[in-house]
This record gives sequence, structure tokens and C-alpha cells, in this order.
Amino acid sequence: MHLSRRALLAAATATASLGPPTAAATGRLRTGFERLAAGGYALLDGRRVGIVTNPTGITRDVRHLVDVMHADPRVRLTAVFGPEHGFRGTAQAGGSEGRYDDPATGLPVYDTYLKSGRPLADVFTASGVDTVVFDIQDAGARFYTYIWTLYDCMEAAQLAGKRFVVLDRPNPVTGRAALGPVLHKEFATFVGRQPIAQAHGMTVAELARLFNGEFLATPVPLETVLMTGWKRRDFYDASGLPWVPPSPNMPTPDTALVYSGTCMFEGTNLSEGRGTTRPFELLGAEGIDGRWAAAANGLGLPGVRFREAYFAPTFSKFQGRTVGGVQIHVHDRAAFDPVRTGIGLLVTARKVWDGFAWRSDDWIDRLTGSTRVRTMIDAGAGTDEVTGAWQEELAAFRRIRKEYLLYK
Repeated sequence: MHLSRRALLAAATATASLGPPTAAATGRLRTGFERLAAGGYALLDGRRVGIVTNPTGITRDVRHLVDVMHADPRVRLTAVFGPEHGFRGTAQAGGSEGRYDDPATGLPVYDTYLKSGRPLADVFTASGVDTVVFDIQDAGARFYTYIWTLYDCMEAAQLAGKRFVVLDRPNPVTGRAALGPVLHKEFATFVGRQPIAQAHGMTVAELARLFNGEFLATPVPLETVLMTGWKRRDFYDASGLPWVPPSPNMPTPDTALVYSGTCMFEGTNLSEGRGTTRPFELLGAEGIDGRWAAAANGLGLPGVRFREAYFAPTFSKFQGRTVGGVQIHVHDRAAFDPVRTGIGLLVTARKVWDGFAWRSDDWIDRLTGSTRVRTMIDAGAGTDEVTGAWQEELAAFRRIRKEYLLYK
């Protein structure tokens, strides 16, 4: 495929500021921040810096990078920008922490959640920074909002005349492949701004290059600090990095492994496991029994088995009530396809439980990126038929994606 005008422009602006990984860069993984710090923060020299981050912005010894940078005289850190759930991560889904001064550093913390375009550009202008840095651990799914915070902040930085720097971290579920349906633009929301696959298989630095090259009307001056020691086949445990929940209902890397498929249950009347210790791994509703696990196991989906399960969520759907359903057990994560598994679970839930319903606002269409999943399942389509329907658009996205990949 030939590079588009935007891709060529992105290639010129979205450079790996500290150089790409090389064959010599072996051994343990080093994050973008680790490489930035090892280079004496030269990339930020003389700049008034603001950082978009949350509790996942930590060092290997679990210090927060805001505390580290604030204490280092080589960095002029003057502002922090918090996404959904907030800078310190105290807010639940759909919430943020607002504007306040950080008690630990005294730095002003600005709220970016649900801000975009000129209003967000005005926040950057008011903060007085000239360089915006992004460092947040992603979960690998289109509807995980931090990548759209990245997109919105890139657009706003361009509008405000700011420089943008992305510090890379691993995709916790590998970068092997893009999976699932591609968003149709008429269904764009904060859980999917642009047409990418449901499981994108990219790091945040790669996504930033993609956004700059394909989607932003005017690319932002972008620099990326890449990792060394990360391979596309690597799951998070290969990184040697501590896991900090990037949001309250993403407690472990196992959650991230299934999330791009089972988050689709947010668009139904079933519990997606919020209010349990295994969100997105436990699914259920009142009136469901062992027939669902049996039907799901009968699909023969690769790498996964389903256990009949009963649980009582402490909040969210069915709060304080006992429900029946399944627990997902991934036994071969290399073979596991989370999106196909999620579709199989939707198909079988609808068949075995007569109480099945989509959320009344058709939220499933926003999550999957079109009406197709909902209407096909309602029409009685099976797992293979539903997943086969998006293969052409997925292949097209994979071709575009390939231009922006930075790691082997």
C-alpha cells in the first residue's frame, strides 16, 4: 500500500525521539519513560511540561513519574492532566476528579475527561505549558477511553500550538494482530472516535502515529519515545513491570486479556462482572443456569473454557442479588481470540436465556461500531457468520495499521 499524504507527513513528525529499538537492545524491557529519564530528560530541556497520566504512570520501583519528575531539577513540570477515573484514579467509570492541586507536589491538576477540541485546547493554554507529555497504560481495546484521551489531547495540542510527546508502554495483550469489527464513523463516541479495530493490537506510540497520519485534520508536532526489549508477541507478564489497575475494573492483566470481547456485555442486560473481584471474567444475570456454560463450551472456541458460576455483585447491575452465568478460563492465551469469544457468548446467551435483551439505548452499537452485531444476532446468526461479516473491513484496517508499527 502506498503511504497517504498524511502518512508521509506523520512519518516526518512522529519520529522515535530516542531512536527505535535495535537488535542490540536486548534484555529487560525499558519503557519510554525509563529511556527519557536515562537520557537526562534532554527531550524536555528548557520546556514547560504538562503530563497526561494516571496511577499507571509509574517507574519500575512503583514511584509515580509525576513525583519523580517534579523532584528532578532537570525537568520543569508545571501541570498534570487527568483522564477518566482521574489522575490518582479515585473515580469509577464515567467519572473524573475535577480540577484541584495535587497534595503531594502542589502541581495544578486539570480534568480532561469529556473535553475535546477547542475547550481542551483552552485547558492546555490556561495551564501555561508548551509541551504535553502522554504516559498511560492502555488495555488494548478500542472502547478503553485512554486512547481517545490521547487522540483528543493530540488534536487539542495542535490547536493550542503545543508540542506533543508520547512515552510508550506495552500493549498488555500483545501487538500480534488486530481483531474484531472496525468502527463505522457514524457511531463515533468517546468509546471509539475513529475507525480502528475493536482489539487494535498497537501500542500508544503506534496509535499516536496512526492518529497523526490518518485521522487528524492537521497533524500535531509529535515525538515518541519508544520501548526497548518489547516484542509484539509479548504478554504483559513478560515485561517484568508491576501492574497497576489502569481503571477500577481492570484489576489484572487477565482482565485486559478478555476485555475486548466481554466488554460487549455492557451493551446488554447481563452483568459484565462489575462489583465482583473478576470483572469482565464473570458474566451473568438472574435466571441463567448451567445451560449457558454448556452451550458456550459446545462452540469449541480456541484457548478458553467456561465454568458455570454464581455471584452477587456489590454494585452496578444486580447489586446485592445472586445471579447465574459463566466464568471465563483462558487456558491457552496464544490461541485465544477475545472478540470471537465475546460474540460466541452473546450468541449462546440469547439462545439459552429468554430474558436476554440489549440495553435500550443500543449501547452495543457504540461498542461494536455499527448495528451489525446486534441485528445479526437478533436474526439468529451464529458465531462464524457474525465474525465473518467484518473480515473485509478488518483486512483493510490491518493494511493501514502495518504502516505505523514500530516493533517486531
